[in-house]
Amino acid sequence: MERNYKEDQTNEIEALDSIYCGEMEILATEPFHRFKLPISTEEFSTDEDNGLACHLVFTYTEKYPDTAPLVEIEDDVNFEDTYSARLIDHINETITENLGIEMIFSLVSSAQEWLNVRWDEHKKEEENRLSVKKLAEEEAERKKFEGTRVTVESFLAWRNEFELDTGIAAKREKLLGDNKKLTGKELFLRDNTLNESDLKFLLEAGDPIESVKIDESLFQNLDDLDFGSEDDDDEDYVPGKD
Repeated sequence: MERNYKEDQTNEIEALDSIYCGEMEILATEPFHRFKLPISTEEFSTDEDNGLACHLVFTYTEKYPDTAPLVEIEDDVNFEDTYSARLIDHINETITENLGIEMIFSLVSSAQEWLNVRWDEHKKEEENRLSVKKLAEEEAERKKFEGTRVTVESFLAWRNEFELDTGIAAKREKLLGDNKKLTGKELFLRDNTLNESDLKFLLEAGDPIESVKIDESLFQNLDDLDFGSEDDDDEDYVPGKD
């Protein structure tokens, strides 16, 4: 007995209208039924712009369900550029698996599940993006308080520039050219090893040089320090004797 496709299609339309409680919209009845059904993710909310949604538009063909129905996507919400084409491909795969039986309910359910999976992926990607952004902000904030990391080379370069700016280098050169006996202050200015003592101490203690921070304000008032006058450096001075 030859199958009555028209009757099968009419029966499915009635069943779908009962299942979707008036959500199905009939767009045409001739030459074949054309209708649309809404689908959306579980979290979809138009007010919060949350989730994915669209309408699936189905058109029966002459020998449906032995042949595939025509499927279109309309009124998509929050779809990425590739979603419509990918959803159609997914629906066509489901059609191939269901040829010969009334399949609209299966197609709608499968399409809705596809949207849920895509939205879960979107949320995960968004969470990862926000996590990366937060880490970057925390790193930037930490660097504000960390200061500039110092290497041996950058420390020595900074020290030389600092001595030039403050006049220490000029004073040292003047003292080196002087043949008279050096005072304690002059010895301090002349002894290059004193300038590197802290650096050597840190290296010997095992502290990474990158952890060193320079506070230039500690060096600003060197000229105000009282190292004693040259008159105090008496060659005949004997400790403990007035």
